[in-house]
Amino acid sequence: MTSMPGSGGPTAATTPPPAEAAGRIRRFSRAERWVHRTTAWLMLLCVATAACLYVPQLAELVGRRHLVVTVHEWSGLLIPVPLLAGLASRALRADLSRLNRFGPHDRQWLRAVRRRDHRPGSRPAGKFNAGQKLYAAWIAGAVPVMTGTGLLMWFTGLAPLMWRTGATFVHDWLALAIGIVLAGHMAKALADPEARRGMRTGSVERPWARAEHPLWEESTGRPEDPKR
Repeated sequence: MTSMPGSGGPTAATTPPPAEAAGRIRRFSRAERWVHRTTAWLMLLCVATAACLYVPQLAELVGRRHLVVTVHEWSGLLIPVPLLAGLASRALRADLSRLNRFGPHDRQWLRAVRRRDHRPGSRPAGKFNAGQKLYAAWIAGAVPVMTGTGLLMWFTGLAPLMWRTGATFVHDWLALAIGIVLAGHMAKALADPEARRGMRTGSVERPWARAEHPLWEESTGRPEDPKR
């Protein structure tokens, strides 16, 4: 049966809007996604050029060492810039505040991970779980150290030789640690398509949020408004 213009039959009255039917909720703002994407590309560029500088086989394959050094230096210096620019976003500042808070539910999450407890409800998490908070804190501490030691290596007149030798040692080994941690971060992301979709589109399925971040899902309102 075809409805006349301006009329609404029983089907029209009961069919939910697309966003509500999809059950998606907003997770990240456009500014947050831009900051994450830009920082990720700069970090990958920095790690890739570092590998070309320290692995002989890659160095021979790529060549043009001076260009690789220049790209490595500037990509490293630019890593904090997207975050600093993104501080103008209220949503980003709110999420940074969440990342900086460690509560009892985070300790419960870590205990469950240590015991490999996968039972429903054993790993309570807000918008960010304890693992994500620890990763963010570790990266936030590692980047300034890498920047400082890198500057000492770049501008040789800033410090005596002994300081530059120590800076090189710290820079090299911390770079290796960052590479390993980044590989783990990327592996976790590859194993969770919905988490990647949330970072790419800004919204996630409500069942995923209920399973992975139940405390955050409980605090959210209605499903995503299609006009937002």
